[in-house]
Amino acid sequence: MDRSSEIANFLRTRRARITPESAGLPADGRPRRVPGLRREEAARLAGVSTEYYTRLEQGRAAHPSSEVVDALARALRLDATEREHLTDLLARPGTRRAPVNPQRVRQGLHLMLQTLDHVPAYILGRRTDVLASNRLARAVLTDFDALPVPRRNLARYYLLDPQARERIRDWEQVACETVAMLRLEAGRCPGDRRLADLIGELTLKSPQFSTWWNDHRVLRHTHGTKHYWHPLVGDLHFFYESLNLPGDENQILCVYMPEPGSATAESLRILSSWNAPATDTAPGPRPAGPGGTVGPDT
Repeated sequence: MDRSSEIANFLRTRRARITPESAGLPADGRPRRVPGLRREEAARLAGVSTEYYTRLEQGRAAHPSSEVVDALARALRLDATEREHLTDLLARPGTRRAPVNPQRVRQGLHLMLQTLDHVPAYILGRRTDVLASNRLARAVLTDFDALPVPRRNLARYYLLDPQARERIRDWEQVACETVAMLRLEAGRCPGDRRLADLIGELTLKSPQFSTWWNDHRVLRHTHGTKHYWHPLVGDLHFFYESLNLPGDENQILCVYMPEPGSATAESLRILSSWNAPATDTAPGPRPAGPGGTVGPDT
């Protein structure tokens, strides 16, 4: 990604969603060519000069202090994830996080997934790569282990696999939010070649991707609800929690939980009986996934 254009587009789209009235600015009677705040209005709210803000939005300003970033975040009403993204975009090139070594799912985490065999659970890595999953996750979503290695990716599944549109009741919302997760990742790791390849593939093959990508929305999912449909048991309603795992900040455990005693809980019991535990073998090294080796540390 081009750093200057990313900064410009992100700040411009954040300005566009704030009206002068909502920001408490007096009307000046001048016609507006673009929605939202003008540059000089954003600068005034942030307490910086219009010249400096313009250079900042064009990616030409010297690296701003944390105080300036805080002021911009307040002026543009950025949430915590958006502020983090802006910090990543404005960081000095040498301080921006580069792709690291291939990820591994350690043996204890494979055992954890098997222990959670009564609910769908999986581990996401960088780029939304699916590093490991248990049998109910494979039954409810798709069998990632059966896919070719380059396709074991949640964003690719949501946006490019026709089955995803059938399985996910709120597909458009989920797909759009996943694009926002990729946008956050792209700000964190701008030199990630695999991520760039994934974005290029989604741009070419998904009709909706470019529209969502150009919104410059960023998102980190931590909890919420999911609504799936399964051809054998019908509708499935879950609460989900996403937890960063110790030892690798880029590995996230995602667990889908039904309401106790609900129809979904009974449906999962039925699915579990149809997907015999023998399909989950003892933990051990698995084939290399798109983010690198997937398996316990050796």
